[in-house]
Amino acid sequence: MPVDLTRSRVLQQRAERYFPGGVNSPARAFRAVGGDPPFVERAEGAYLWDADGNRYIDYFGSWGPMILGHAFPPAVEAIREPAQLSPSFGASTASEADLAELVVRAFPSIDKLRFVSSGTEATMSAIRLARAYTDRKLVAKFEGCYHGHSDGLLVKAGSGVATLGIPGSAGVPEDIAHLTLALPYNDAMAVEAAFDAHRHEIACVIVEPVVGNAGCIPAAAGYLEALREITNREGALLIFDEVMTGFRVALGGAQELYGITPDLTTLGKILGGGLPCAAFGGRADIMDLLAPLGPVYQAGTLSGNPLAMAAGLATLQYLTEHRGEVYPLLESLSESLVSGVGAEAARAGVSITSNRVGAMFTWFFTAGAVTDYDSAAKSDTAAFARFHRAMLESGVWLPCSQFEAAFLSAAHTPADIQQTIEAAGSAFRAIAENR
Repeated sequence: MPVDLTRSRVLQQRAERYFPGGVNSPARAFRAVGGDPPFVERAEGAYLWDADGNRYIDYFGSWGPMILGHAFPPAVEAIREPAQLSPSFGASTASEADLAELVVRAFPSIDKLRFVSSGTEATMSAIRLARAYTDRKLVAKFEGCYHGHSDGLLVKAGSGVATLGIPGSAGVPEDIAHLTLALPYNDAMAVEAAFDAHRHEIACVIVEPVVGNAGCIPAAAGYLEALREITNREGALLIFDEVMTGFRVALGGAQELYGITPDLTTLGKILGGGLPCAAFGGRADIMDLLAPLGPVYQAGTLSGNPLAMAAGLATLQYLTEHRGEVYPLLESLSESLVSGVGAEAARAGVSITSNRVGAMFTWFFTAGAVTDYDSAAKSDTAAFARFHRAMLESGVWLPCSQFEAAFLSAAHTPADIQQTIEAAGSAFRAIAENR
C-alpha cells in the first residue's frame, strides 16, 4: 500500500519554486525511480522519519557518513560546547590537530593533511598538488568513478551523472576536459597503454579503490597493486579517493583492507561525523608544497570548522576504541542482508548481481558480473525503479539510483535486516508477476 506523502509533496512543490528540480543536490531527486521524494524531519539510529510521519529503515545514511547511526549521542553531545562558543572562528583551534592525529594514526600513508569542507574540494586540491609535484598536466581517472564536480573530473563520471544519463557536464570547456584521460576500471592494460601513449605527461592516477558511484564495484585481484606499480615506475602519483571507503570498509579504509600505500588520499563523509568536512593528505614532501610553505595555493574559511572537528573527533574516537566490535558487526549484518536479499531474488526468479565490500553494497538488476561501469550500465534501471518504490512503500529507503552504493550502520539490528529481506521478497515477487 503506498505511503501517504501528502505533506512531502507540498514541500517538494514549494522547493521547486526556489531550487532547480526542487533539490540542492541531484542525488536527492527521485527522477530515476519515480514517485515523490519524502522530506525528512528527523532521524535516529537506523531510522528516518518524514514530514508525513512515516518511518523508514535507512540504507543510504546521508550517503555514507552515518556509520554509527543518525544522531550518534557522543557526536551530538560533542557539538554542544563549540556551538555555544561560536560555530566558526576563521582561525586555528586545537581540535584540528586532535582530529588530524586520529586520521594519521588510522592512515599510515598520511604524514600531513589539510581539512576542507567537501570531497570535491579534497580531490580538486589533491590533483592540483599532484600536478605541481610532477610538473605534468594530464590526469587519469576511471569511467564511472565520481570524484566531485570540479570541471576536470566530470569526464565520464558516475553517480548523479550516470543516473541522469549525462555523458559529462555542460559548461566544462574542452580545454579542461581533454586534460583528463577516462579509462575503464579494473583494466590494468588500459592504464599501461595510457602511459605508453602519453610518456611523461600523466601527473596522477586517481581512483576509488572500491567504486561507490556507479554502484559498489570492488577492485579485481591485483588491480590496485598494478596501479601502484605502474605509477611508481612512471613517476606519477597514485591518489586513493577514499571519501566513501575511508573509515568504512576498515578503520584505515581500502588501503588498509588491500594493503596498498597511495601517495595521496582524499577523505570525507565519516570524517566529520555527518557535518561538512573532508581532507586530503599524504607524504610530507608532497603536502609541504601547499601554501604557506610552498607555491600551491588552497584555502577555505570553513576548513577545520570547530563543529565538524568535534563531531569527527567523537566519531573517530569511538571507531578507534571499538574497532574490534564495530567492524565485525558491520560485516556480519551486511553479509546477512546482502545474501538474504539475493536469495529472495533467486526464489522469485529475478536476476540480480550483488556486490559488497564491508558495509557498502549494491544490488544490480543484471544477471552478469559487474566489474566496471559498462557492465553496471547493463542493469535494468526500470526494474530497479519498481524495486525502489516497493521497498519505500514497505518502509525501507534505499539510494534512489541503481548507480549509488547503499550503506549499513552499526545501529541497524537483526530485526531491521529481517524486515528488509522480507520486504525485498515481496518486491521481487511483484516484479516477477508484472513482467
